[in-house]
Amino acid sequence: MKLKAFKLGLCATLLAAASGTAMAQDLRIGLQEDPDVLDPHRARTYVGRIVFTSLCDKLVDVNQKLQFVPQLAESWSWNDDNTVLTFKLRGDALFHDGTKFDAAAAKANLERARTLKDSMRKGELGSIDTIEAPDAQTLVLKLKQPDATLLAALSDRSGMMLAPSTFSEDAAAVGRKPICSGPYKFVERVQNDRIVLEKFDKYYGAKDFAFKRVTFLPIPDTTVRLSNLRAGGLDILERMNPSDAQQVKSDTSLQFVHVSGLGYQQFYFNTGNGKRSEANPFKDARVRKAFELTLDRNIINEVVGGGIFDPANQPFPPASPYFSDKFPIPARDVEKAKALLKEAGVEQVKAELSFGNNTTTSAIAEMVQAMSAEAGFQLSLRPTEYAAMLSEAKSGNFEVMMRGWSGRVDPDGNIHQFVTCKGALNDGGYCNPEVDKLLNEARRVPDEAKRKAIYDQAQTILQNDTQSVYLYYQPWPFVLAKKVQGFKAYPDGMIRLKGVTFAQ
Repeated sequence: MKLKAFKLGLCATLLAAASGTAMAQDLRIGLQEDPDVLDPHRARTYVGRIVFTSLCDKLVDVNQKLQFVPQLAESWSWNDDNTVLTFKLRGDALFHDGTKFDAAAAKANLERARTLKDSMRKGELGSIDTIEAPDAQTLVLKLKQPDATLLAALSDRSGMMLAPSTFSEDAAAVGRKPICSGPYKFVERVQNDRIVLEKFDKYYGAKDFAFKRVTFLPIPDTTVRLSNLRAGGLDILERMNPSDAQQVKSDTSLQFVHVSGLGYQQFYFNTGNGKRSEANPFKDARVRKAFELTLDRNIINEVVGGGIFDPANQPFPPASPYFSDKFPIPARDVEKAKALLKEAGVEQVKAELSFGNNTTTSAIAEMVQAMSAEAGFQLSLRPTEYAAMLSEAKSGNFEVMMRGWSGRVDPDGNIHQFVTCKGALNDGGYCNPEVDKLLNEARRVPDEAKRKAIYDQAQTILQNDTQSVYLYYQPWPFVLAKKVQGFKAYPDGMIRLKGVTFAQ
């Protein structure tokens, strides 16, 4: 993997040197992983969302303060009992194939996201009863019950619009050549090598986008990624290795832009998905709790996180109004961990830890392997390309995995689909009807204080079960070439190119 990343970085550097002024309008962005499928209804990776931000406009977007703002929808309103959401759509948006975006197209997208067999958006749109398009600029969503989460879902992949002309029985065809309505259109993808977009000149806001071409380059090795940026082969990189923070800050040829995010990194257990769950030692909650007690989150933050991996113990970051002080982070306690294993009838626990194959997570995995060994855990490490790991996880091919979640504006997006019995991202097969009842109720309560109390009840159950182990809250550290101007970091971790230019 490192050799491939090095070759890729060398290639990008040579391209930059050879192209001269031709490259002046080409932006190159280094990603930590290769995205999964480029179909927003079926996708699930963070880096995929970064690509979609330039490729696929949504009904609604968020600003730097995480407030909802118009995108394909110019405005929206609720009826008195919050069961009907009406959008007024802009009339000047086109898909990249030249067809017009209108309410009928929006309806077709939402229906596909709700009904496609392998859609990852079903849970996010589950409250919708019917969808109507009474005229070209009006979209009406009638709900089964109030849904406090819906607008947030429509500000992400559930609200991304594809050209309905591409919908066919071959669902995979959409992801091979996505046709959306964003500022950039799809040109090509070479798996694990590059994704190339080109400016869509008929985009309604085309004047605000300076670059003729945007190329996304997956380079898992953070050292190689940073070297590429310094050598001119990249212009922006996401998720710099935190240990490089000080040297980046002191490098006058670079810009360091950091923002606290909404997501987290966690250890996620397979307790009920497929054959590997049946003999999984982590099926026992006492073993899961013992594993957590071997971890020193502060040491991981200091050694790997460069001080920006704030320790976590719940799915809501401290900036969220739904963060609860009822669940303090447990201190490392190896003796207590040993006692729990003895209570569970085991002294040695052999298990496999799966994780995305990049510099940061590899370092964490090795630290966790050493920490947990002191209590009797014998973890074998399984580094895997991240999108491939998630694909295998869906079928239950893991025992415990370390995975990240980029976070959502609404708290529901950080918890519901991971822990409810039929949650789209519940790869571990955890199922507790009481948790389902509480989290479904939270979706229908608009009052913040009442909603938080419900989440606290659900979290109490999940914490007692050690359903998963949250490790740290995900920061978004970006590094830019000096010539990049106008870039703003958003808490959702997306790279928005509106107003971004190169210095003349």
